[in-house]
Amino acid sequence: MIGAETEDAFVARFGDIYEHSPWIVRAAWPDAPFVSVGAMIEATARIVRAAGPERQYALVRAHPELARRFGVDLSLGALSAAEQEGAGLDRLSQAEFEEFRSLNDAYRARFDMPFVICVRRATKTLIRDEIRRRLAQAPAQELSEALSQIDEIARLRLADKVTI
Repeated sequence: MIGAETEDAFVARFGDIYEHSPWIVRAAWPDAPFVSVGAMIEATARIVRAAGPERQYALVRAHPELARRFGVDLSLGALSAAEQEGAGLDRLSQAEFEEFRSLNDAYRARFDMPFVICVRRATKTLIRDEIRRRLAQAPAQELSEALSQIDEIARLRLADKVTI
């Protein structure tokens, strides 16, 4: 079971599964305890989808831009840094970095949010290809895809927490 004795303890333990957005986990507290990681993520995903576009965009914008700095990005939170490192985004060549910078700029100009993908399930090549593919999507479709990716990130982060 996934739960805690109090709402504050629940948020303290699980509030960081959604990047800088503990409000999602707090809103899930009334339904706790959860029987599985999947059950909790289903609940939090419903909360996000019901939150409306303003809060959804704020959630996406709370995520760091991928490969925004050449080499190690010391401004990233611990979970994001480890995830980007795992995909090799901290070890880009200068040419790869410049390509990512250009793609990130084009994506932000089109959608006014950072590109979000579950980097733990990706390589730098897949990430680059996905930015290119997703640049062609309609804004509403892209928001939906970004939120689905965020749910997958949260699922993996939650699974890490409950198996520790």
